[in-house]
Amino acid sequence: MSAPRVRIADIAGYDGQTVSIAGWLYNLRRSGKICFPLLRDGSGIIQCVAVKANLPEALFESLKDLTQESSLIVTGKVRAEARAAGGFELDVEAAEILQRVPESDPYPITPKDHGIEFLMDHRHLWLRSKRQAAILRIRHEVVKAIRDYFDNHGFTLVDTPIFTPAACEGTSTLFEVKYFEDEMVYLTQSGQLYNEANAMALGKVYCFGPTFRAEKSKTRRHLTEFWMVEPEMAYADLEDVKTLAEGLVVYCVGRVLEHRRAELDVLERDVKKLEAIQAPFPRMSYDDAVKVLQAKGSEITWGGDFGNTDETLLTQDCDRPIMVDRYPSEIKAFYFQPDAENDKLALGVDVIAPEGYGEIIGGGQRIHDPELLLRRLKEHDLPPEAFNWYMDLRKYGTVPHGGFGMGVERFVAWMCGTEHIRECIAYPRMLYRTRP
Repeated sequence: MSAPRVRIADIAGYDGQTVSIAGWLYNLRRSGKICFPLLRDGSGIIQCVAVKANLPEALFESLKDLTQESSLIVTGKVRAEARAAGGFELDVEAAEILQRVPESDPYPITPKDHGIEFLMDHRHLWLRSKRQAAILRIRHEVVKAIRDYFDNHGFTLVDTPIFTPAACEGTSTLFEVKYFEDEMVYLTQSGQLYNEANAMALGKVYCFGPTFRAEKSKTRRHLTEFWMVEPEMAYADLEDVKTLAEGLVVYCVGRVLEHRRAELDVLERDVKKLEAIQAPFPRMSYDDAVKVLQAKGSEITWGGDFGNTDETLLTQDCDRPIMVDRYPSEIKAFYFQPDAENDKLALGVDVIAPEGYGEIIGGGQRIHDPELLLRRLKEHDLPPEAFNWYMDLRKYGTVPHGGFGMGVERFVAWMCGTEHIRECIAYPRMLYRTRP
């Protein structure tokens, strides 16, 4: 009977049994008549122990000189070993080498230090490292937690289009695409406008997918292509939006702590800082935030938007995100509902993460009055005819409603404690990078 094929992540359930693991050589140590191939299979890494006396000589010699990232299937007995990473080793009984990486053209990413441009040029291979694999697993956990949170709170997932006829966040950051018969369309900046229509049909909805911003920004927080989750709720106001955003953040952080401790350890993330992320989050108005920033030495004046430094200053004394609401309408998108007490303020909110990670959520209450919405479109130099369908939502059963967007990569960067957002998506697209 052949040995069962198992994943390294599940190896604890096979102590004392003979199993097969299919993977790649991560590293190799030699000590006389014993060699120690480190095998990775995508779910984890395990140390194998190959003893010359227990194997055919040709096989031992092949293993002893195996090159990094060669592919192989190893069969052996699982043995508990407290000193080993993961608590288990595999005593090699047989092995099949599927492909040996040639010594004349070795695997380019070695244990030595490499520059970031070299690693980004080899991103398709860099993903195999412990650190990058840990980040992608945490990203997976965040994505799954987001879906679970909304699914468990009565939201329906509705996909929104990537090709759109008009801007959502502003015409200066649109990627234009030639469509059929010389029609020009744009890559979506947000699914929000369509999501508002979906909410009027289904009550509580969310969309989740890639979005595109043609910002010529080179900061550590920006990508030109990123993933965003956007919930939208009918019969909702700004306070409902804030409550939902707070609940989502706390839930996602908890899930990462519950299921991805090993990955956080690989990244040397200070989990105490994540454990402090509990409701309620501190709340302040834009007016008060400006005063706080000015007292801390910022040159911001009322009416200006917060930069990265301002967001960092606002949270430097906080152990959890803060919520800033009621920004000036002039610096917010056309669709924000104005404050009933001061129409120069928008009923919007930003959730700003601590530790210098900046805004992770932005949203608020949407305009539901058709005349006001039409006026705002004109003020923002947006063609009303492109928004006829959007105006219909205010003609046929308009209600107060609201929602937000959360960028996955910024959230993952915060969870992982990474310096740059480029490591938080498998293949980042930035101002000067479209490959690999």
